[in-house]
Amino acid sequence: MATIPPKIKVQVSGKERLQKLKEAFHETYGQMPVFYACAPGRVNLIGGLQTVNFTVSVDGISIDRENPQWHYYFLCGVRGIQEHLSLSSLAGMCCVVDGTIPASSGLSSSSALVCCAGLVTMEANQKSLSKVTLAETCAKCERYIGTEGGGMDQSISFLAEEGTAKLIEFNPLRATDVRLPDGAVFVIANCCVEMNKAASSHFNMRVVECRIATKMLAKVRGLDWSRLLKLGDVQKELQVSLEQMLELVEEALHPEPYSTDEICKTLGISAEQLCENILSANTQHATDFKLYQRARHVYGEAARVLQFKAACDSSPANAVAQLGDLMNRSHASCRDLYECSCPELDQLVDICLQAGAVGSRLTGAGWGGCTVSMVPRERIDCFLQTVREHYYVPDTRRSALEKQSLFVTRPGGGAAIFIEE
Repeated sequence: MATIPPKIKVQVSGKERLQKLKEAFHETYGQMPVFYACAPGRVNLIGGLQTVNFTVSVDGISIDRENPQWHYYFLCGVRGIQEHLSLSSLAGMCCVVDGTIPASSGLSSSSALVCCAGLVTMEANQKSLSKVTLAETCAKCERYIGTEGGGMDQSISFLAEEGTAKLIEFNPLRATDVRLPDGAVFVIANCCVEMNKAASSHFNMRVVECRIATKMLAKVRGLDWSRLLKLGDVQKELQVSLEQMLELVEEALHPEPYSTDEICKTLGISAEQLCENILSANTQHATDFKLYQRARHVYGEAARVLQFKAACDSSPANAVAQLGDLMNRSHASCRDLYECSCPELDQLVDICLQAGAVGSRLTGAGWGGCTVSMVPRERIDCFLQTVREHYYVPDTRRSALEKQSLFVTRPGGGAAIFIEE
C-alpha cells in the first residue's frame, strides 16, 4: 500500500462526475480547476451533498459549535491541516463540492468531507503528508465541530484499498486486509431517518459514558484512572483478554444507571471537576449514566470484531453463516446495550433478515441512517425486491428516496487526487 495518497491522471471527459464538477467550477469561477480530490465514506460491517460552492476567509477560521452547518466540516479539514503544518497563512482556494452519499445516512459523509478538505488544503499549499498522518489529523480536527469521534471513519477513508475490507486498529494506527468470503454480497439500505451527530448530544453522551466507565473500572483495579480515557486503555494497562474485561464489568459495575453523585463519590471528585474534566460541552445536562451497558457493548463488540476477522482468515465452510450471526449479535448489542438504534432501523433489520439476509445490523453512529446486510449472492434479486416492497413502497417519503437508499456495495479505494491529462 502506498504511504501517501495517490495522484492519478484521468481523462475528465470520460468521467461523468468529474466532467460535471469541471463545468460547475468553470461556470462559477470562470476558470478551470487544477485538480480534483475525492474521499470515500464508509460502511462498518461490524464494530449526499448537493453540488455547491462557497467562499470563506482563510484568516481566523471560525466554527460555531452551537449552530453547526454542513460546510463547517470542510473548514475543520482546512483548519486541521493549517495547524498541523503550522502554516501562518494559507493559499487561497476556490472549491466546488459534490457528493453521492445521502446526508445524515450514517455512511460518514461528514468525515469524508473533512478528509477531502484536508487533502485539498495539503495539495493547494504544495505539501505532502502520509495517509496515516492525514487520517490522524483529520480525526482530531473534526472535533472542532464538537463531535468526539474516535478516528475510524477518517482512517478508512484514507487507508481503504479496492477489493478488501480493513481491520482498523489504533495506537499506532494501522489497517489490516480482511478478505471477505465468496458467495455473499453486502447490501446497504437507508432507513431514511436522518441524524445529525453535531446537532445532538446522543453521540457524545455515549463517548462520555464510556469515558466514565473507563475511569470507574480503572479505579477498581488500582490504576491511575485520571489519565485513562478509553475502555481499551484499561485492557491494555491490565494486559488481559476481552473476555476477562467482560468479567470485570460484571464484577465492578452495576446495571442500574449511575447518578452524578455516585460517580463523584467513587472517583473522589467534585461535580464541578466532573463537568470540567470528563463531560463534554453538550452533555453537561446529564444526570444518569449507563456505564455497565456501554462497557459491555464496547468489549463485546471488540470481541466480535476479532471473531469476524478470524472467520474470514480461516474460511470455514460455514463462514457466511458465522459472519451473519456475528452481525446479528452486533445489532442486538447496539440496540439493547449501547442504545444507538431507532425503531425504523430495527424494523429494517428485521425485514432484511426475513428477506433472506444471513446477517444485518445498523452501520455508522446510529439513531438513524443505514443498515448493512450480508446476503447470499443467489438470493440478491429476491432480497432487493422484498425489501423494496416491505419497507420503501408502503411509505410515500421512503418510496421517493428508494433509488438512493438501497444498493449493493463492495470494498473500494481510498482518498486520492485526480489530475486532468
